[in-house]
Amino acid sequence: MRVALVQLAADIDSAANREHISTQLAGLTADDALDLVVLPEASMHDFGAADHDLAAAAEPLDGPFVQLIAAEARRLGTTIVAGMFERTGDDLPFNTLVAVGPDGSLRTTYRKIHLYDSFGYKESDRLLPGEIEPVVIDVAGRPVGLMTCYDLRFPELARELVDAGAETLVVPAAWVAGDHKLDHWRTLLQARAIENTVHVVAAAQGGDRYTGHSLVADPWGSIVVEADSGSEILRADLAADDVARTRDVNPSLANRRLAPPRPAASRKSSLPS
Repeated sequence: MRVALVQLAADIDSAANREHISTQLAGLTADDALDLVVLPEASMHDFGAADHDLAAAAEPLDGPFVQLIAAEARRLGTTIVAGMFERTGDDLPFNTLVAVGPDGSLRTTYRKIHLYDSFGYKESDRLLPGEIEPVVIDVAGRPVGLMTCYDLRFPELARELVDAGAETLVVPAAWVAGDHKLDHWRTLLQARAIENTVHVVAAAQGGDRYTGHSLVADPWGSIVVEADSGSEILRADLAADDVARTRDVNPSLANRRLAPPRPAASRKSSLPS
């Protein structure tokens, strides 16, 4: 599976963000033969200050942001996963990942389960949590599980996705910078890869406020490619048999005793990739 990770710094001007995304994605073409392009959490519109009204900025799933992502997915002939704030019937929106297929159709959504009520911040004051329903989609014949930012700190979600068949975890994020935060980001991404013997594809916001350092880790937990803090596009090829080879040598999933595999309640896209 050939992937591209788009690292960018979003703003609270949604129209400007769309223009910036279009400019950055112009560096990709259909000739790149990409299977998956991943943009960060909140690519549509940044979180802004703690009192910034995200409900006013939120868009429906057929709004301008998803229309842009659909047009780019069709142009590139690829699946794109990107983060937005989704309008609801409630006063508060969802923090949502949209997955748009190569034909421009919305294949699935994942609404962030674990809201960032940590490090002195309270995301739940501004957003609704999604249902506890792991989401796995098929991309180029590979099962891909979706997580968002703070979800990374909860290994049980990654394990539910893997029990539902995921062999790659995709983690869009806006990982706030600060003491220890870059170490946490790298360590947790590598840990999720190692303990689940999966690829991890993490696209993060960069700039001054966020940690950046989008990266891809292989099923051994080794970092294949990593960005710095600025706007950048990373590319990586994820070999189909990496997961099987790693699990043959390190069958830790099969050796579990405290929490044996069980059917997970997951939502899967039935549409072709």
